[in-house]
Amino acid sequence: MSLDLILANLLNPAVLFFVLGLVAVLVHSDLELPAPIPKALSLYLLLAIGFKGGVALRENNGDAALPVLGAALLMSVVVPLYVFPLLRLRLRVPDAAAVAATYGSVSAVTFVTASAFLQRANISYGGYMVAALALMETPAIAVGVVLARIAQRDHAEGFDLKALVHESLFNGSVLLLVGSLLIGYIVGSEGGSALKPFTEALFPGLLSLFLLDMGLVVGRRLRELRQLGAFPIVSALLLPLLNAALGLGIAYALRLAVGDALLFVVLCASASYIAVPAAMRQALPQANPALYVGMALAITFPLNVILGIPFYLSAIRALWG
Repeated sequence: MSLDLILANLLNPAVLFFVLGLVAVLVHSDLELPAPIPKALSLYLLLAIGFKGGVALRENNGDAALPVLGAALLMSVVVPLYVFPLLRLRLRVPDAAAVAATYGSVSAVTFVTASAFLQRANISYGGYMVAALALMETPAIAVGVVLARIAQRDHAEGFDLKALVHESLFNGSVLLLVGSLLIGYIVGSEGGSALKPFTEALFPGLLSLFLLDMGLVVGRRLRELRQLGAFPIVSALLLPLLNAALGLGIAYALRLAVGDALLFVVLCASASYIAVPAAMRQALPQANPALYVGMALAITFPLNVILGIPFYLSAIRALWG
């Protein structure tokens, strides 16, 4: 991996603010963002990335989107199917299913960070990659729940399938992302120009503030994860690399452009810590949130944001020649 790429990512202000949040927890600082601010920042990032993706999607040729969207859907189903039996070697059925769903789904913040990295590197990407992000949020949740039900042979009383489907398809993050994508597509570049100061000029600063808060959250989760033993930590390090390798092979087979390939690999390598926990509370309340949220947020997220993104880009450039 190129040292220049590592430094370019590490010296990204957003990543440095993430590290600052980690340091603040390690030195027992009282630094924190008031509760409403992180939620508002999260909504802003989803709106901005969805809207910009919709505008770009309208300007691009839609024919290239179908194979990528199909591959995204395939990965969101395949990943839980292979992760679940591996985790069952050491974890209980509900925990293994929840973790499998977590790694089959995606992290919107990791995607946003990767797209900002591409913009800094002047590498373009297609707007349909935002649609791939939205598409990969939900299927893994359903697969994880089905795997748990099959393994337990127990259709537990009180399980509300309708509530699960509603939570998966219409939770706030998915609805805002898809809605912003559609609005951006409808108005196009001419209508979108009015929002440029909001969706582009403010984006780097607000992303930095959001990642500062993410650093604080990750630092606190590390304490919880240490109590769960070595297996979850090792799994949280290896699973994103395995999924990235699968994504890299698919991106190469589809001959994706470099920017699209990086975002696809990042989607495959990331893990959800927003949509999946919301659904798992309803579907698998027996699963331990400290395990599946801790693995995704305290280990996999920093791995991807700090080292993964430049590593994946280096691998893509080496394979693409």
